[in-house]
Amino acid sequence: MKLEVEAISQDTVKPSFPTPPRLHHYQLSFLDQLQPLVFMPLVHFYPKYSDTNLTNIEQSDRIKKSLSDALTRFYMLAGRVKDNLYVDCNDEGVHFVEAKANCKLSEFLEDPIPGELNKFLPFKLDEVNELPAAVQITFFNCGGLVIGVLMSHRIIDALSFILFLNSWAAIARGHGNIVTPPMDSATLFPPQELSGLNMNIGITKDNIVTKRFVFDASAIGSIREKYSSDDKSIEYPRPTRVEALSAFIWSRFMASTQSKPDPNKIYKILHALNLRTRTDPPLSYDYFGNICRFAMSVPPRDAEGFYGIIKPMREAIQKIDADFVKILQQGDAYLKYMKENISNFVKGEVVTLSFTSLCRFPLYEVDFGWGKPAWVTSAKFTFKNLITFIDKKSGDGIEVWINLKAEDMAKFETDNELLAFVSPKNFVLS
Repeated sequence: MKLEVEAISQDTVKPSFPTPPRLHHYQLSFLDQLQPLVFMPLVHFYPKYSDTNLTNIEQSDRIKKSLSDALTRFYMLAGRVKDNLYVDCNDEGVHFVEAKANCKLSEFLEDPIPGELNKFLPFKLDEVNELPAAVQITFFNCGGLVIGVLMSHRIIDALSFILFLNSWAAIARGHGNIVTPPMDSATLFPPQELSGLNMNIGITKDNIVTKRFVFDASAIGSIREKYSSDDKSIEYPRPTRVEALSAFIWSRFMASTQSKPDPNKIYKILHALNLRTRTDPPLSYDYFGNICRFAMSVPPRDAEGFYGIIKPMREAIQKIDADFVKILQQGDAYLKYMKENISNFVKGEVVTLSFTSLCRFPLYEVDFGWGKPAWVTSAKFTFKNLITFIDKKSGDGIEVWINLKAEDMAKFETDNELLAFVSPKNFVLS
């Protein structure tokens, strides 16, 4: 059955109280400026719980009222981004869409198609322009609903995104002790002059295929053993779940899509890292903004095992420390490094696989008062070679979302060694 989603109304949700004049100019930090001009998506699915008597209108009203209250704290989300420099916090508001789907929620979750998840979002991911945020709620025939939220990557990273969602949901539940996080990242990472630097390198509208691969706990355990070391002198000879899955997916990507060696290419692994714990002194976990960068490792092309892939990844991640953060705060040296990397990428001399992990994040705590979500997920990205890890709700496995060019995905998804570890069960509600 083809999913059809029809928009039935559009509105703008503004802060419940005007933003004070002293907060009208929200300065973007250097790390904000370095982010691509795209939306980040999160989609939360809520079934019709038996103890919930709210009508669609009542649920919609609660979502809009609590969003309006949340925007008084996260005031920059109701403004407009200007010239990659600042947010004009003018209370213009958040674009809000109500829609309806032509099926039951359980029918969609039997075998969700990643490309259709974007129908639960109010805009395409590259339609960000000046908007910091946008929301769409979609009602199913059964009374279930989906809340799709878009956030401009120029404003926040994934950790701040989830912090906002949980604060918004807590307000909807009537919780009064909502903490406003620190919002002065531009003082830590002063903005820079970035003219001539295109941060949207790697984004392409066409030819990207997104697939969801589920790895159960037993499969992840086997992969961790596969990449473990027998050397007892190593502090952590058994890799983490994210390390092991990154190494495994990298090795299968290389084997299936890069079978003909190109001596002129450099093959890199990128891991998105939270910098809050890596500054000196460390920042609070809820520090608002883009407090993240990538660790880059370059394993030997035919590398395998702990020493071939895990060790280079760990060494690259360890280099993202307080000294690295100081370089970021100065800006100039890092800008030179960025320009060199982008130049090589444009020339086609670099093949990267980028990993982002949302594991252990409180994605399933976003409860607006009618229960926790049955499923939380991302959507189809316009980035190629991007991999996202998300915990299953049960906590006993990981969903791996992979975005590749169509010709690469056709090879990757038929790799026998990959399929030996991927769960054949694709449904969400088990």
